[in-house]
Amino acid sequence: MIRNDLRNIAIIAHVDHGKTTLVDQMLKQSGTFRDNQSVQDRVMDNGDLERERGITILAKNTAINYKGTKINIIDTPGHADFGGEVERILKMVDGVILLVDSFEGPMPQTRFVLSKALSLGHKVIIVVNKTDRPDARNEEVTEEVYDLLFDLDANEEQLESKILYCSGKEGTASREPGVKGENLDVLFDTILEEIPAPEGDPEGPAQMLISSIDYNDFVGRIGIGRITRGTLKVNDPVIVCDYHNPDVSYRSKIVTLYQIEGLQRVQAQSATVGDIVCISGIENLSIGETICSPDTPEPLEFVKISAPTVEMTFSVNNSPFAGKEGKFLTSRHLRDRLFKETLKDVSLHVYETESTESFRVAGRGEMHLSILIETMRREGYEFQVSTPQVLFQQQDGKTLEPMEQLVVDVPDFATGSVMEKMGIRKGTLVSMNPFNGRTKLEFIVPARGLFGYRNEFLTDTKGEGIMSSVFYGYEPFKGDIPKRATGSLIAFETGTAVTYGLYNAQERGTLFIGAGVEVYEGMIVGQSPKDEDIVVNVCKKKHMTNTRASGSDDALRLIPPKVMSLEQAIEFITDDELIEVTPKSIRMRKRILDKSERMKAWSKNRG
Repeated sequence: MIRNDLRNIAIIAHVDHGKTTLVDQMLKQSGTFRDNQSVQDRVMDNGDLERERGITILAKNTAINYKGTKINIIDTPGHADFGGEVERILKMVDGVILLVDSFEGPMPQTRFVLSKALSLGHKVIIVVNKTDRPDARNEEVTEEVYDLLFDLDANEEQLESKILYCSGKEGTASREPGVKGENLDVLFDTILEEIPAPEGDPEGPAQMLISSIDYNDFVGRIGIGRITRGTLKVNDPVIVCDYHNPDVSYRSKIVTLYQIEGLQRVQAQSATVGDIVCISGIENLSIGETICSPDTPEPLEFVKISAPTVEMTFSVNNSPFAGKEGKFLTSRHLRDRLFKETLKDVSLHVYETESTESFRVAGRGEMHLSILIETMRREGYEFQVSTPQVLFQQQDGKTLEPMEQLVVDVPDFATGSVMEKMGIRKGTLVSMNPFNGRTKLEFIVPARGLFGYRNEFLTDTKGEGIMSSVFYGYEPFKGDIPKRATGSLIAFETGTAVTYGLYNAQERGTLFIGAGVEVYEGMIVGQSPKDEDIVVNVCKKKHMTNTRASGSDDALRLIPPKVMSLEQAIEFITDDELIEVTPKSIRMRKRILDKSERMKAWSKNRG
């Protein structure tokens, strides 16, 4: 049976190319919202972190109705670190809308998500977005997209993909680059014409692959996926099986079943072939498992998610301030929370260590792990994390390391400094394209070479540069890369930072804290310009004397401190330093807090 009343599509693109804004307009123009309904911008980005950072972290489902046809739309993340989310979501759809910025053109993540869609044989609708930009390059970007399709060995049908020109912000679409449309009807019509309708046997034994997991305090774990065969009904007995572990299966039943309508999950009694549904009632359900009819337990193959490339150590907070600000402090709390995250995020791996108080957490990149850290601290967790380390592989006696494809778009004046820094970090220049006073550079660079580079890059380009990277593959180890060329300013004693102590300390480097901040011995309070750590006493007060000149204390002027964000702290710390993360604070510290113990360890390592 062919379901002509249904289409399943995903919207894929590089980060910040306008996916979520376009979905906003599709929802508005399809009549999902009332005329007088107040709707916030980027309505699909409903997480606090997503709205603050302006990025999509989790793929989300919505559905619209157009000319009697239901269109299931999945809005996917654009950042390379959440590529695992995109990979598994593409199994739920029959086609994709590829969004490309009319100025930037195809970027590294565009190539990554498009290659995954093409490998699954999906139909592609190409949308050149943001055509209302004054610097739009519609014709050139069109050529660049077709070049990319050739590079990725697209088949004949995919090479003939329809191309549209849209402004997601204004909600218009047209088939010609220089013509402004009136609304998005052209896009909706193209979806109905180009994206194949789902097909399958509604009378056959039920089969549904779980592609995503949600959680609700009332109903527990919710499995989201697409029914590939048969019909599912509430209270149906089912067998849950796993393609990679065919011997492990168990019986259960569907307690509730939801269809997706607009932004709501609507309870339903049944669903059939092609429907993307949410089911609850199966307690231990996880991503990649298949819900089957008890008579025919046939697991569906689950896409192999790319392995993690970066890891950090999460450990129980043991600083002098431990337990003052957090709600969840123990190793049991930390362990349960980390392993719970692996049920929702298949790209994340958590490993036990020899110590019961620390865990190795491996992910797709610094952003991937920093989002997890930020989410946990907002939930009330208190813990420590180490500097990121890349995961090497051994093959035929050789050490291989993960490489990144880095694309930067910089003003011409910064080209030299960027190329110099990439040379130091073992990057190889692949291409260089100057246009309109800017230059687009592409490098293949070791993943560890990008640790701590973003801040340097923004400084070198005076904030005008754009950089993005995507995993490229594994290559032989490229040799040592110089570590941070600066040291740390370290607190001498435990106490409260005062103006007098800070005034003397600021002459030694850049401070990260201001007056009135509680500090402890071994805590990092600033950055030293020299390649060595300097101990400073920020708690030192001015000695009281009988004689004092009027107004002498007024002369102390403090330079405003550089307050470090979580990402900046992760980039800053070195191997002998840690970040203390609590719901209220982010502090950096030395692993060994005592100065004399630190010196002994340093001498021992050198010896």
